[in-house]
Amino acid sequence: MAAEPVIIAAAALAGLLIAAAAFLKAWTGWLQLKARELDLHRPHAEGGAPAGMARIEIADLKERIRKLEAIASGVDL
Repeated sequence: MAAEPVIIAAAALAGLLIAAAAFLKAWTGWLQLKARELDLHRPHAEGGAPAGMARIEIADLKERIRKLEAIASGVDL
């Protein structure tokens, strides 16, 4: 009679481990799917690397912010 709770606990632990492994496998597959979707929908820059285009866009945004700050402080450019 004393072995019955141990068997129940071991079966519950085994079931929990199986469920956790299945959820982990599903989570990994979902992440791979989302990564593929992002790769498919990412616009590719023509004639250059996307990282270079991003740097140009950031520099342009910084210039716009600088101009807006100058306008807000009342300085003519």
